[in-house]
Amino acid sequence: MLRLGIIGMARILPAHLRGMKRLLDAGLADFRVTALVGRTMAGALCFRRRGEGPVPRVPVGPDGDPLSAPHMYCSDLHPDTLPECFTDISAMLEADRVDAVLLLTPVGLHHSQALQCMRAGVHVLCEKPLAVSVRAARAMVEEAERRGLTLGVAEGAVYDPTARLQRWAVDSGLLGPVEMLLTGGVGGFWSPDRICAETPWRHRKVEAGGGPAVDIGVHQFAHIRYVAGEVALVAAMTARLAPERFTRDAAGQVLQRVAPDVEDTYHALFRLAGGGTGQASFSWAGRGQATFWPGAPVVYGAHGVLRGPRFFGEDGVAADLAGRVPPELTARWFPGGIRDSKALQLLDFIRAAASVGGMEADGRRGMADLACAFAVLESAAARRTLAVEEVLAGSADAYQREIDQAYGLV
Repeated sequence: MLRLGIIGMARILPAHLRGMKRLLDAGLADFRVTALVGRTMAGALCFRRRGEGPVPRVPVGPDGDPLSAPHMYCSDLHPDTLPECFTDISAMLEADRVDAVLLLTPVGLHHSQALQCMRAGVHVLCEKPLAVSVRAARAMVEEAERRGLTLGVAEGAVYDPTARLQRWAVDSGLLGPVEMLLTGGVGGFWSPDRICAETPWRHRKVEAGGGPAVDIGVHQFAHIRYVAGEVALVAAMTARLAPERFTRDAAGQVLQRVAPDVEDTYHALFRLAGGGTGQASFSWAGRGQATFWPGAPVVYGAHGVLRGPRFFGEDGVAADLAGRVPPELTARWFPGGIRDSKALQLLDFIRAAASVGGMEADGRRGMADLACAFAVLESAAARRTLAVEEVLAGSADAYQREIDQAYGLV
């Protein structure tokens, strides 16, 4: 049985707990949540037992967003084993309560907390983005590899059913060579000036790394890389359209405000290593009606186009990809019929921690996704096209230098 600790009582925790419940109900993994670490003891107790402790914060975001998942508690997973609560990671590690941890703290804390856990011999599954800079991510990856531990990133795009189907359409030759990709959106729930997820740190460079280029960009580039291969070049522009952001109550009264020092809008062109081109963008600004690419990322190939889980050939007729994938591949992708990406990524992590195999969304993949996201910001800062390899290697780091200096990484 794997003993799993959870560090950070974030709003996304209920979505992870629901994934855990699906695994336990299906009998696919043997684990128990044995430790919870919060900033305060009251915070740590929030998700321990239903009906015990303070009520967690109200879910936020649009329907379907992981942050809006209804509350769930560790007692809903396994009432026979309730976790011990801590306010300090060191105390949890000294108590020898965990073999692995799920890290759900703000991104600026990821690298220091992950390093602390790995130096104690503990495997780490870290919420995306993997780290606050590429240099911070590399420190995490190298520490895991040096110690023979599993470092994973909770990147749903890699385990998403649509991404799986699109990957098969490319690998099988159905789509033909990838020619173009389009993904992005403007406006929506947090526009034009809401504090995203009611977490001001997301709008502060040293705490978040960047705005949507990092927070959303890692999802976009994870999906793009999974389906179509490596991103070679990036040319981008960014903007900050909302000088202040707010959280308001139902009557419109301002409860909280923040002056961002990161972008809220980005537009990027990119070239794949295989020769295809693409466009990725996102904005937390934009007034009036929102605009999103339907079925994004839309993937054009030599034989047609992928829009979400459907393929349109040159005749324009839609085909459902799910009906074409070999059953044995579907069974491997979705064990027990589970299609919840949070459940699938945790199962992959647990198996990797038990040395059953490598994890698909491992630390190196998370670092490469992050490098693509930071290539957007580095390109905009340098006002030139950048090779992603420059960002991975650290030779293009003008934008990130302030972040790395703040954490003593340079």
